[in-house]
Amino acid sequence: MPPADEVTAPTAGFMRPGSVRGHAGFFHVGQDANGRWWLADPAGAPFFLRGVHGVRVAEASGDGSLPPDSLARLRGWGFNTIGIGGKDATGGDDGWPFVAAVEFAEAGRIITGSRLRLPDVFDPEWPRLAAERALEICAPQKDRRELIGWVSDDRLAWGLPMGAGRPSLLQVCLSLEPNFPAYHAAWEFALALHGGRLDALARAWETPFANKEVVRELTRVERGLRTRGYLRDDARWAREFARRYFTTTAPAIRAADPNHLVLGCRFHRAVGATVLGACVYPAVDVAMPHWAELPAPGVAPAHPVLAGEVNWVSEEFFRPQSGARASRLTTVERMLRRARLALDRVARHPAVVGYAWSRWEDEPGERAPFGGGLVHLDGSDAPEHTELLTTFNARAATLRPASG
Repeated sequence: MPPADEVTAPTAGFMRPGSVRGHAGFFHVGQDANGRWWLADPAGAPFFLRGVHGVRVAEASGDGSLPPDSLARLRGWGFNTIGIGGKDATGGDDGWPFVAAVEFAEAGRIITGSRLRLPDVFDPEWPRLAAERALEICAPQKDRRELIGWVSDDRLAWGLPMGAGRPSLLQVCLSLEPNFPAYHAAWEFALALHGGRLDALARAWETPFANKEVVRELTRVERGLRTRGYLRDDARWAREFARRYFTTTAPAIRAADPNHLVLGCRFHRAVGATVLGACVYPAVDVAMPHWAELPAPGVAPAHPVLAGEVNWVSEEFFRPQSGARASRLTTVERMLRRARLALDRVARHPAVVGYAWSRWEDEPGERAPFGGGLVHLDGSDAPEHTELLTTFNARAATLRPASG
């Protein structure tokens, strides 16, 4: 079993009536009297989720359970949840709370582009395919009490940030082959905003084109539209695309499994407010934004979140802060100091009900101390990460202010 949480503030029954999402007897979320969100286990006790994605199971025993060494490591580091990619919905019954993915994208046609991988949500068959996928994956697990909730897709990518200089979502959809329903939907959408006329669209985007093939050619050479007029329409399209995705996948999950939380999709990178704005209740119970995009820590946040993709092996943690005085700290010391502060902010955030470290193992080519895994490729621990995380995990739940 994973380590027990030591939370001194709220007790069973602390959640404010009307705020609870999920069902008693399974993992659920709710707000306390101060508006702070909490995740609760099936017994109703507070549970601050501390998970790791991609826990390696290659050496699993014959019954499908995780190897004892992996469990012992997780337990020793203070984690209490197996994230996506480590224990899926068909994993062994080892007693650990876990998160599972439905992978709706595998059920339909895929749109790809620059850091973009999404299902064609404009396909008339998409709702039926999504419902069938949920019945196949979710329904057999609806009574599993150790299952925290369902992630709709693990391997989606929502494209490059708008204005990055390479094709973003709307431009990619406008450049698809005509056999994609999203191609026709994108052109109808864009033209409708400008009186149905291609010349008016070209003027609004400040991009002269006599026909649709011009847009496709720009996309082929990776030249992104980035005028103010285009970016405004791109944001509208991204909002509609995300709305269709979440309002289709969430009902499909709930119809197949009414007991478990809906966690939205996994955001491997920051995606911006437009997409995140669609990944909210009532479509999604608890979102998993990249931890760089946590909501501002205001009073009584409207939606609970899991801080996703936690990992400090990034330029943000390496580089000296602009305007800062010269420091004698090494790159690693600077990285870990900022990581410690960032983790404390995560634990104290009124919307955050837990976090997930991005990956179990280093990527090929990474070298300590700048690998992103908790385990190196040779199987050894990565103490540059695990020591800080062990300390944080031991006190994460108690960093959260007491319930009112």
